[in-house]
Amino acid sequence: MKLAERWKRISTKVLASFRIFSIREDRYQLPRHEKEASFYVLESSDWVNVIPLTEQGEVVLIRQFRFGTENVTLEIPGGIVDPGHTPLIAARKELLEETGYASDQWDYLGYVHPNPAFLNNRCHSFLAKGVKRIAEAAPEESEEFEVVLVPYPEIKNLIGNEGITHSLVVCAFHLFELK
Repeated sequence: MKLAERWKRISTKVLASFRIFSIREDRYQLPRHEKEASFYVLESSDWVNVIPLTEQGEVVLIRQFRFGTENVTLEIPGGIVDPGHTPLIAARKELLEETGYASDQWDYLGYVHPNPAFLNNRCHSFLAKGVKRIAEAAPEESEEFEVVLVPYPEIKNLIGNEGITHSLVVCAFHLFELK
């Protein structure tokens, strides 16, 4: 019997729903004995990340305040995949909204599970090549961005020196390097 088949979910119940996620309680019968245990899962739509690369070899990054760490971070554009949208549609939308840049050249880099211990979603990463600024950034009411251009060779140093600390951004650059 495969490992996943040994875990029997007995019940599931949504405990609370919020704008960007829900939390549910799943009850499982533990595989090695008859005991039951509760596990909590944050349900969220998939996410996207975009590495926007200009023709001059610069990465378009954004600086923004993050409420979880109460700190300003340096990141690539990204966000939630809205219902009915594909990850590519979401990636194009997030790039334009957060930076004012757009591209006609897109490569899918792959996905990661942000934290499979308690999150049910995936984060899809894309490379947008030859990006050009076509508009002003249009952040949502609760967002504020500073657009920053960084030569691609400096990204490794930013990651190594804690200039870029967002784990999903680091994963996106790793997926890019693997391609």
